[in-house]
Amino acid sequence: MEIRTIFHNKLREIQDDVLAMGSMVEKATNRSIEALKERDIEKAHEIIADDLKINRQRFNIEEKCVQLIATQQPMASDLRTIISVLYIITEIERIGDHAEGIAKIVVMIGDEPPLKPLVDLPLMAKKAADMLHRSLDAFINRDADAAKQIVSEDDEVDNLYDQVFRELLTFMAEDPKTITRATRLIWVAHNLERSADRVTNICERVVYMVTGKMEEMNISKY
Repeated sequence: MEIRTIFHNKLREIQDDVLAMGSMVEKATNRSIEALKERDIEKAHEIIADDLKINRQRFNIEEKCVQLIATQQPMASDLRTIISVLYIITEIERIGDHAEGIAKIVVMIGDEPPLKPLVDLPLMAKKAADMLHRSLDAFINRDADAAKQIVSEDDEVDNLYDQVFRELLTFMAEDPKTITRATRLIWVAHNLERSADRVTNICERVVYMVTGKMEEMNISKY
C-alpha cells in the first residue's frame, strides 16, 4: 500500500477516535445535568467513573499522533492537522472534567431539597454540548466559517451564566440559609460556562488547521 494512503488511513482513524471522545464528553455533560435535576447519586457516580475512560481515550489518541509523526513524516498541512488534534483532545478532556465536576457536586448535594426549579442550567448544558458537537463537525469537515460562527455563540452561554449568578446572589442576600445550596449551583454554572469557553478553543484550532493562521477569537467581555 502506498505510504500516503497508509498515512491518510491512520489519520482518518485518529479523527474517528476524536469524534468518539467528543461523543463521550457530550453525553457526560448532558447526563451530569440529568443527575442534578433528578438528584440521581448513582448516575453521578457513573459519570465520575466514566471520566477515566475519557482520559484513556485522550492518551490513546496522543500516542497514535506521536507514532504518526515519527513514522510517516507528515507534510506541513497534515502536520498542522495532527498538532490541532493534540490541542483539541486536551480541550475535550477538560470539558469531560467539568462534567465530572458537576457530578461531584450532585454527590455533595445528595437528597437536599432543590433551591429553585432548574431552568437556565439545563439550557447552558444543552448549548455547551451542542456547541461541542458542532465544533467537531467543523473539525471533520474542515469548515473554518462554521467554527467562527460557533465562537460567536459563546456569548449566549455567558449571558445565561450571568443570569444564574445574579439570581443565586439574590437568594443568598434574602436568606443566608440558602448560601450553601446557592453556591453549589454557581459552581455548576461555572463548569458549564468554562465548557463553552473550551469549545471556542477547539474552534480556534479548527480555523488554524484550515487556514494556517492562529486567531484568538474568544475575547473576554470582562
